[in-house]
Amino acid sequence: MSSQLISTRQRLIQAALELFSAHGVSATTTRQIAEKAEVNEVTLFRNFGNKHGLLLAVLEESAAFKDLGESLVRRATPPGNVYQALKDYASDTLHTLERVPEFVRSVVGEADQFPAENRRALGRGVTEANRYVAQYLATVIQQGHLNTYLPAEKLASLLNGMILGYAVIEFTSEFHELWEDRDDFLENLVELFLHGAMSSSAESAINSLQGGFITIEVADLPATLVNEILQQARILGIRDYALAYVLFGAGLSATEMISLQRSHQINDTQGHFLQITIPGFVRQVPVNQWILGKRYGSFTNNPLIKWLKSRKDAQTAMFLNETGTPMTESELEARWQIWSEKLLTPQGQAPAIAQAQQTWRVEMLMRGISLENLIILTGCDRAQLQPYVRRAKEKAALEQATRLDHKPG
Repeated sequence: MSSQLISTRQRLIQAALELFSAHGVSATTTRQIAEKAEVNEVTLFRNFGNKHGLLLAVLEESAAFKDLGESLVRRATPPGNVYQALKDYASDTLHTLERVPEFVRSVVGEADQFPAENRRALGRGVTEANRYVAQYLATVIQQGHLNTYLPAEKLASLLNGMILGYAVIEFTSEFHELWEDRDDFLENLVELFLHGAMSSSAESAINSLQGGFITIEVADLPATLVNEILQQARILGIRDYALAYVLFGAGLSATEMISLQRSHQINDTQGHFLQITIPGFVRQVPVNQWILGKRYGSFTNNPLIKWLKSRKDAQTAMFLNETGTPMTESELEARWQIWSEKLLTPQGQAPAIAQAQQTWRVEMLMRGISLENLIILTGCDRAQLQPYVRRAKEKAALEQATRLDHKPG
């Protein structure tokens, strides 16, 4: 794309934002936008299809909105102060919305006038924007800086929903007493969000989030339970079997799983690997053929390879949902719930999908991998993996005590 075309596209987006903000979406015509951008109206249609396609581009590409999520993702490596990062993101988002209050009022007030196709497109645009926050949260969860029982996508949706709700209330009503001021809202928002994001097993209060790490409670799953989950997944089909196999065989988080592309698979007669790509960090992990003492194929023939070979579609994503589109984190969670239905952990609780990753890490240490190499494979630091080291030592001690009990005194 030439610099002239880029300039034309950006002029149209900026002109649309200004006119939408001043007159509303419905009252603004494509002719007015084209004239303000100093281009032919045909150029607008060629670039965006129609006015609502341009509205979607305004939300996705306008300088007013574009950099917010990207800047948050960049703060995830290293994560630094999670509390402050989320507060800054919420504050910056509100500042951005406050610069275009008429635009926000128009989108909220006139949405029912948009064609159904464009409302769906608008929804997809909001979902895409939400992914940036989900990526940040997934990274800090993966690195052990936030202990949560909700998927990163849902946490991001809750945070953005509360921010947008604040903006809508502020722009459409006066003299309410819901909060003292903007700072009061931000303080309570982030504290409530972080308290809600933390699982009941996390004993650290909000102060530990502001200054440091949350201690991870490792709860790996026993071999019999893992085998039952894998067998239930196998019964449901090759896609489910491949999903469960990668969760236990590569130790990935749900967020990493849904970000995988078909091109991220590397396999030959010497090994089977996956490339994990998150903003600012790329690593490779092996897909283990042995999971808690049971073999699941070979480097060149296993559930994942069979799933990929069965595909007849052109989708680039490694895992698809029932409709043939890339699987979301919540959909993966739903599949896990089906595989593990009616099963209980030794603690008497339903198995959580995060325990698959914990099981893999403990198993790798039990099988002799060094802490330094596990750091490389997971992207975590020494402090974050210490709970897994302690759990592996605890299991080794129990196994040794059991073996001694079998020997005559």
